[in-house]
Amino acid sequence: MKLLLVEDDFDLAGALSRSLVARGFEVLCCADGKEALAAARRTAFDVITLDLSLPGLDGLEVLRRLRDGGSTTPVLALTARAAVTDRVAGLEAGADDYLAKPFDLDELVARLRALTRRVGRDGQLRCGALYREPGSGVFYNDALPLELSQRESELLRLLMSRVDRVVSKEELRTQVFANTDEQVQADAVEVVVHRLRKKLVGTNAEIVTLRGVGYLLCDADSMAAHKTDKAEKSDKGGVAR
Repeated sequence: MKLLLVEDDFDLAGALSRSLVARGFEVLCCADGKEALAAARRTAFDVITLDLSLPGLDGLEVLRRLRDGGSTTPVLALTARAAVTDRVAGLEAGADDYLAKPFDLDELVARLRALTRRVGRDGQLRCGALYREPGSGVFYNDALPLELSQRESELLRLLMSRVDRVVSKEELRTQVFANTDEQVQADAVEVVVHRLRKKLVGTNAEIVTLRGVGYLLCDADSMAAHKTDKAEKSDKGGVAR
C-alpha cells in the first residue's frame, strides 16, 4: 500500500515512517506543502496523511488544490489542530478523515486501511461488494452491473463518496433533484432510498437512516457495529439515533 506522509516534524516523520513500513506500507515522506502537492500529482498513492501546518503551502490549500484538480486519493488530516472548527475546515477542504495529535499508531493504521477500502487507487468508490467505475459511472455488485435510474445513481454516488459518514437529507434532495423543473415532493428522497435499498441486496452495503439527521452508507461490518452501539446506548438509557 503506497502512502504519502506529509509531515514537517523531522523526528515524528522518521519514527512514523519506520512504524508504517513495518506494518506493510510503502512510504514517501514530504516536509513541504508544495513538494507534497507535486508528489501527489506525480504519483498514484493509495492514501495520504497530511499535516495541516506546513511550510511552503498550508495543508488546507494542498487539500483544496488536490480536490480541485480531480484527485480522489483518500486523505487523512493528521494534525495538532484539535478544535472543532479546525476539524470542520479540514473536512470541508476535502479530507476524508481527521486524527488529532498525539495519536495511537494502531488507530492510525486502522483508519488508513479503512480509507483505502472505500476508494481504490483507480478512483473507484467502494463499499462491500459495491463499486463504481470512475469512467463510465456504472455501479457494480462484484462483476454484475446494477440497473439504476439517473436519480438512484446520483444519490448512491453521493453516499458512496462519504462511506460511514452522514449525508443530510437536504443535501441529497438538492443534489439529486438539481436538474429538474418539476415540483419535488417532501418524501422524494425517501422514495429513491427505498428503491435503492432493494437494488443493493447482496452487495453487503446498506443505507442507514438517521432520523432527523440524514443517511449513511456502510458495509455489513460497520452496520453490525452501528447496531451494537445503538443497543448499548439503549441498555444504558441513552438516546440512540
